[in-house]
Amino acid sequence: MTRSPRYSAVAIALHWAIAFGILFMIWLGWNMDGKESWFQFHKSVGITILILTVARIIWRVMNPPPPLPTGMKPWESKASHAVHIGFYALMVIMPLTGWLTVSISYDFDIPTVIFGLFSWPDIPGVGFLANETGFGLVSNIHSKLAWVALALLALHLGGALKHEFGHEEGVLKRMLPGLFGKTDKPSPPPRGFLAAFGAAIALFLIIAFVPQLFSSSGGENSSGDAPADVSEISVEPNWTVDYDQSSIAFTFTHEGQTYEGSFGDWSADIDFDADNLAASEVLVTVNTGSAATPKKLYTDSLKSAEWFGVSSFPQATVHLTGFQQTGTLYSADATLQIKDGSVTVPFAFTLEEDGASTVMTGDTTVERTPLDLGQTSDASASYVSESVRIDVRVVASPAG
Repeated sequence: MTRSPRYSAVAIALHWAIAFGILFMIWLGWNMDGKESWFQFHKSVGITILILTVARIIWRVMNPPPPLPTGMKPWESKASHAVHIGFYALMVIMPLTGWLTVSISYDFDIPTVIFGLFSWPDIPGVGFLANETGFGLVSNIHSKLAWVALALLALHLGGALKHEFGHEEGVLKRMLPGLFGKTDKPSPPPRGFLAAFGAAIALFLIIAFVPQLFSSSGGENSSGDAPADVSEISVEPNWTVDYDQSSIAFTFTHEGQTYEGSFGDWSADIDFDADNLAASEVLVTVNTGSAATPKKLYTDSLKSAEWFGVSSFPQATVHLTGFQQTGTLYSADATLQIKDGSVTVPFAFTLEEDGASTVMTGDTTVERTPLDLGQTSDASASYVSESVRIDVRVVASPAG
């Protein structure tokens, strides 16, 4: 008995990569509750399956599969085609419904970062589904597709085994990789490798990067207006800041791990006189979109509406007044304005002469809740610490 021609090596690789990917995704989806890192990995694998499916569909069009065994009954051929069509539909619909579920999440808006490297946007124009009913419907459909996948897998595997060990020509070895997949008939030479994978890669790049070209600079535009109740404050500086040697950093804890971030775009108007502390004041303007952390997921999350809300509130301000001195230690009242929230916290700092410059080193701690930071998804501070430490280092010299 002769064996049917084999699928091409590319088709075999895509088949098994997507098959194992779907099975792994089902297992991961059933076990990722309360595990944010697993949830993020689930999204990454799902988008990967979607991109690989694009390559596989184009490859199949350009490289038709080997014919089914001649001894198959008509109903068996129709059933086989139906299962294959079902699998291709599932490989597209399952990732798309997952993507849609993430895009309309209204109470747990966590950005998608593919394998911690590439930002992945939400599906545009689906805001009308971002409610309890819409989210519940779409997420339920997405979860139930796992059972559809398992049912199709059972039919697919059962049919393959039947025809492999029955009286018809074997079909299983046509899709087995390596030596176990040898057949008596050679497969036709493949074609369209660049077209299939080029289109898949192009689709990924278009979705991942083109939206960034048309979006705002994420709040890093220093021309944004400061919050209304602080924008009218005018400070005539008598110090010039060396921003290359100065920094504003923040430290937070996420799932028990401590991370440090920083703001890359800020300015400070400093009117400070150690001999006249009562008249001294400082106004710091921070472009919130310039916040950066060691993980891209956290950096993207800070831009979202429930954190800094960069698209609506591109700037935060800190107004320091009420300066006092105790020995070598200075203090001031720091009023932070972030989004619509405002708090006043004590800010302690020291001054140290460094040649012609003066180095100011200070720190304070702020609470997230009064500033409405992360109150939608993590109001109880289950993931992110309630307290955030802010460390400031400013190197400045007297103006003029």
